[in-house]
Amino acid sequence: MSTKERLKGVFAHALDLDPDTKIEDLRYREIDKWDSLGHMALVAAIEDEFDVQFDTDQVIDMSAFKVAYDMLREMGLGD
Repeated sequence: MSTKERLKGVFAHALDLDPDTKIEDLRYREIDKWDSLGHMALVAAIEDEFDVQFDTDQVIDMSAFKVAYDMLREMGLGD
């Protein structure tokens, strides 16, 4: 499974998203479930899935699915 597909799965599970949600287009606070508490759960889920650790600036900057994916790519985990 590709990094992008794995990340979509993490987003879907951590934010309890409907199957028809366009995950790749998601942005922070665009949906009710991605609030500050949801954000921390999402970050923890990404760290667990990919065995990485984000620093504080990365956690703050993670404002969209694309940003999270780009961060993983910068860590050498992208497709």
